[in-house]
Amino acid sequence: MIRVVVFLVLTAAFAKYVAVWLADHPAEVSITWLGYHAEPPIGILIAAIAGAAVLLWWLLRLALRAPRLIASTVADRRAASGQRAIARGLMAIGAGDVGAARRFAAKASRLVPEQPLLLMLQAQAAQLSGESDGAMASFRAMAERSDTKLFGLHGLFIEAQRRNDLAAARQFAEAAAKAAPSLAWAGQAALEFRCRDGDWQGALDALERNRRGGLVQGEAFRRQRAVLLTAQALSLKDADAHAASELAQEAARLCPGLAPAAALAGRLLAEAGERRKAVRILEAGWRESPHPDIATAYADLVPGASARDRLLRMRVLARLANGHREGALALANAALEAHEFAEARASLAPLAGAPTRRVATLMARIEAAEHGDTGLAREWMARAVHAAHDPAWTADGVVADTWMPVSPVTGRLDAFEWRVPVAELAARGRMIEQTAASAPIIVGSAAEKIAGDPVAKKVAPDSAFATPLTAEPEPKSALKPNGPLDDAPVHLPDDPGPVPEQALDPVPRPGNAGSRPPWFPRGSAK
Repeated sequence: MIRVVVFLVLTAAFAKYVAVWLADHPAEVSITWLGYHAEPPIGILIAAIAGAAVLLWWLLRLALRAPRLIASTVADRRAASGQRAIARGLMAIGAGDVGAARRFAAKASRLVPEQPLLLMLQAQAAQLSGESDGAMASFRAMAERSDTKLFGLHGLFIEAQRRNDLAAARQFAEAAAKAAPSLAWAGQAALEFRCRDGDWQGALDALERNRRGGLVQGEAFRRQRAVLLTAQALSLKDADAHAASELAQEAARLCPGLAPAAALAGRLLAEAGERRKAVRILEAGWRESPHPDIATAYADLVPGASARDRLLRMRVLARLANGHREGALALANAALEAHEFAEARASLAPLAGAPTRRVATLMARIEAAEHGDTGLAREWMARAVHAAHDPAWTADGVVADTWMPVSPVTGRLDAFEWRVPVAELAARGRMIEQTAASAPIIVGSAAEKIAGDPVAKKVAPDSAFATPLTAEPEPKSALKPNGPLDDAPVHLPDDPGPVPEQALDPVPRPGNAGSRPPWFPRGSAK
């Protein structure tokens, strides 16, 4: 705007100067041409000559620029038509009309062959029609252009996954992650591929690149790094125990609530003789996330320790758990091994009202070890079959015996969670014991636990470990709830209810072996 004003001011000043100069220097002009005679003032003559010169110059420029203007107009019209064809083709893709999409793509390729959106339209049309080769060709062409490189790499990655070509998919993801570290799909895919291959150091590098790209920050970064360090430590614990211990300790510092890291660090430090450091790490992990692996590592701090010493350590750990069920189970197991049956019962008392499989199995072991009461032990084992599941390492519908850093189904990092496998929960129904001539059939994970437990196996007959069967319900006429039981099957409810406290002592004493705590189920006598 300032330049325009300056130009107009200068032009007006120059015109005024010329007009004043002409007024001060008068002149006469006489023109005779084709029989016409004129004597115009000199100022008008000069203005007419200047106007004619300007008009002539404009006409000359127009003549020189006409071809270029015509070509530009035609090109603009072709580009507009091509853009409309691409837009209509993309709308046809959204509507699922493959034929229309192909027609508009062909028209756009004639009008605007260098348009980047044309490659996208061609790739989408090929994908919609199921032509993987055509889609790959379009995506490769896009990957070779600087303005569409990331789009092309993403398309190539998807097509490689559809073909189950994991090597090619990993290559495209790595290339996209290097070109744009802030690209979420590329960074996550590169990390998951390295985890799937067990390349833990490469996965750590990919995680660090994701952090620099802003894809993961704060607590999530520390958790994922701790998981990767734990996985690396597990892979090195047999070959290089010292390096594995350092990695596990770093993982436990980054995420004290990661139970596998704390348990592994505690075990490796205990084996190296650094028991104080092992105690600190295990206790910190237990406070954050009480877990059976941490309890086992804490109990085994001193190799060859007596059952009494293990019980003393479990008492400390149980106090740190603040009433957590894992603390009660760990203390009960240690008390059972030390033959402190009263303490084991007292520890399980809050859990025996609605026992899980682990609780019921422990109660069966207590009955068998303390009194040799196979009747009560069988009752508890029968309850274990129908009891609720205990927490387990679960990820994407897979239940694993041990923790794994990635899901075996999806390859997702840190997928396993310590929780009750909801998909495996079944409704608990009535429990029918077999006739006196036969033993109850124990199936599923309860049978596996019994098979691995010498005490529980002693009280459960070999027939209990038969192939899982579906028992037919007994006819109603065979049950005699109001009369004496002769040869009829014995009916045991899931929860027989509390026994009056005045009838039973809370803790068995010498000379009162028949008394039971109120949370014991009623059943057959010893």
